[in-house]
Amino acid sequence: QVQLVESGGGSVQTGGSLRLSCVVSGVRFSGSVMGWYRQGTGKEREMVARITPLDSTQYADFVKGRFTIARDNVRNTVYLQMNSLEPEDTALYYCNTIPYNPWGQGTQVTVSS
Repeated sequence: QVQLVESGGGSVQTGGSLRLSCVVSGVRFSGSVMGWYRQGTGKEREMVARITPLDSTQYADFVKGRFTIARDNVRNTVYLQMNSLEPEDTALYYCNTIPYNPWGQGTQVTVSS
């Protein structure tokens, strides 16, 4: 059974930084494509970033240059370093494998102006 446990969210002011973590179990992590997603209130879930087993990365246009995705195959953990945060980044952030497994509980990020 795949488990995805996100952490690291919080409340920051515009321009602040946060580092999200997601610990993954129940799947061969080192061979999995991993993604970070977010869902704002009243909005659909959208992809933020993804990383392949060979560390190739892809970012949504709205986070390029501000967010960095990374993985640690020893700790079965995927990270999202978020810098220069804006109020528009306020959302519940999730990680998942690609293809998807059941979603975790997410971690809330709130950015105030």
